[in-house]
Amino acid sequence: MTLIDRRAMIAASGAALLLPRPLLAQDRPDIFSWDRLVARAQRQSRTPFEDMPPHPRAAYVDYDAINQARFRDERTIWGDLPGDTGIRLFPLSATAPQPVTIALVENGHATPLRYDPALFETPGGNAVAALGPDAGFAGFRIMNAARDADWLAFLGASYFRAAGAQKQFGLSARGIAINTSLPGKEEFPRFTHFWLERSGPTSVTVHALLDGASITGAFRFVNSLTPQGVRQDVTAALFPRRAIEELGLMPMTSMFWHDQASRAQGASDWRPEVHDSDMLSIRSADGTAHARPLVNPSQPRASIFVEPSNPGFGLLQRDRDFDHYQDDGVFYDRRPSLWATPAAPKGGGQVRLYEFPTTSEYVDNVAAYWTPAVPPRAGARIDARYRLDWSSATAPAAGGIALVDAIRRGAADDQGVERLVVDFSGVPDGAKPDIWTDVNGGSLMKRAGYPIVGKRGFYRVVLDVRHAQGGTADIRLQLRSGQTPFSEYVHYPLGA
Repeated sequence: MTLIDRRAMIAASGAALLLPRPLLAQDRPDIFSWDRLVARAQRQSRTPFEDMPPHPRAAYVDYDAINQARFRDERTIWGDLPGDTGIRLFPLSATAPQPVTIALVENGHATPLRYDPALFETPGGNAVAALGPDAGFAGFRIMNAARDADWLAFLGASYFRAAGAQKQFGLSARGIAINTSLPGKEEFPRFTHFWLERSGPTSVTVHALLDGASITGAFRFVNSLTPQGVRQDVTAALFPRRAIEELGLMPMTSMFWHDQASRAQGASDWRPEVHDSDMLSIRSADGTAHARPLVNPSQPRASIFVEPSNPGFGLLQRDRDFDHYQDDGVFYDRRPSLWATPAAPKGGGQVRLYEFPTTSEYVDNVAAYWTPAVPPRAGARIDARYRLDWSSATAPAAGGIALVDAIRRGAADDQGVERLVVDFSGVPDGAKPDIWTDVNGGSLMKRAGYPIVGKRGFYRVVLDVRHAQGGTADIRLQLRSGQTPFSEYVHYPLGA
């Protein structure tokens, strides 16, 4: 038997051969399947919700303690197999204080992992070491073959995040969103159990059990690392415990503090722009590409986009020019975009964008998700299948049309009038598009459009709008050639 054959045999013969025996919680694995997980989630939805209490010592594990606690390289799960599938585990912390159960799956059998403090190398006095021998794990991450970066991480509630083509994390996704835009009603269901299965040299399948006060669910994430970034094919079966006023499917969460438009509104940070994402993009059923630049509003704001079906939407980091950020520490210009594509559109609903104020880069203040037109009732089953692409894509909804390149705003010549400047890229030389506008909550005072001198393919639209003091003018804008769309369909809340 050659060495290659032996390694292939090990990969197929069970995770127990790859791990130190103390890390396995039991010698005899349990039978595991997707159908069993779905049935478990459905049974659980018929019982009262019981939340897992936080570990009593997790509150002492702060940011510094987490960064000082290093997962030992030699304990990386599947670390002796080639490829990008090495699993490392997170300890509990102040921000993720509730333990989760993690098991490894091979050939239809699952073996849970036992927490071992020796997995982490810590300096003296580190709070991770004080968690105790039975603390449990907070989550996990998947490492690349070089072990110098992780490309997917699940940590806390139902949150997870992945890297784009530039090996950079940014925004996050969630398994589910509950009442996100309803003041005082938001819930955060959490993944309580994970089952990990190595499905290829660049692929790991993650099964997860979701539990919360209003809903339970079974999730399957088929995760692959590609040259373009991370791709996740997601299957979910959801079971509401009770009626849910606002159910958010395919939810994603990001941070937008300021850009070149909001600096004029008093942003104080030295960097010209600070955001993980700068635009909500929607591909409408009729082929329209909607573009809603993000804002940091003065008060919480929900924007609703009604769709007869859901061809796709996402939060993008369109601006990828380092000079626009000047951050050589966390590199906002490299943050991934996230695009959600349903496997099969299922009826009408809404893409909802929820934004609330922030004064720092440490608060996620943006959420986007799909809400079905009919709110779910208790005892129903909701099936969802969709794909998530984490990449450097800047225009997944649009093809062959002009794109929003930059938004700027400031005072106009007349008192009480605000100026909105929208720059489009990808405009053919010599083109003279028609400027279609609509203003709700204000009056359009002036409108102009022209090619930008010295910037080939760029076209600038200038709108002067009067709106009530402290109010918002919702502006819609599109470049057209007759009735044919020439650009993205732009939505902007001037004054928000």
